[in-house]
Amino acid sequence: MPTNATPTPGSLLISPNDHTLIMIDFQSQMAFATKSIDAVLLRNNAALVAHAAAGFGVSTILTTVAEKTFSGPMFGEITDAFPGQALLDRTSMNTWEDAAVINEVNAIGKQRLVFCGLWTSVCIVGPTLSALDQGFEVYVIADACGDVSDEAHERAMDRMVQAGVRPMTSLQYMLELQRDWARTETYEMTTGIAKKFGGSYGLGIIYAKSMFGASEGH
Repeated sequence: MPTNATPTPGSLLISPNDHTLIMIDFQSQMAFATKSIDAVLLRNNAALVAHAAAGFGVSTILTTVAEKTFSGPMFGEITDAFPGQALLDRTSMNTWEDAAVINEVNAIGKQRLVFCGLWTSVCIVGPTLSALDQGFEVYVIADACGDVSDEAHERAMDRMVQAGVRPMTSLQYMLELQRDWARTETYEMTTGIAKKFGGSYGLGIIYAKSMFGASEGH
């Protein structure tokens, strides 16, 4: 048994500078048929991820499929977090088979990738398994993904996890980036995103701060 523990984070935890976030096909046409998660919750979770990534300076790729001709624009909650950032539009269902996306992955140069998007069984399984095959370390934000049924989403998650993908959730993603409430430079940003997009957790923060002036860092 180890006896020389140190107060340092494990290497499997993510941090703002060690990964690229890839957000895929958060578009109305894809959302219409998504049944494994409520549309409002999906949008909140995707917004929380996007605003957290933008706030912490995470390198992020935004990609759509057939935006102009079929699937519609990416959710405004996501693009608002990245004003002026170009969206990489594709014809391929598998993002990893799009040369422009892969050029961006290579230009950024991070070996750790975090994915989320619609649908889990197609738009997420394809690039995650492809990235794994090429030696990347891959995470998926499970509750910022959705599919045409619970079964489709769950089997897709099973398949990815069995292959070596690491699952996480949207709130977990943001809190793992913050990790210590004593990091005052990002404290207000993190709690502000949680209050806006964090559901009941956000309501708890609003209540504690309004009623008691409470702060997680003290």
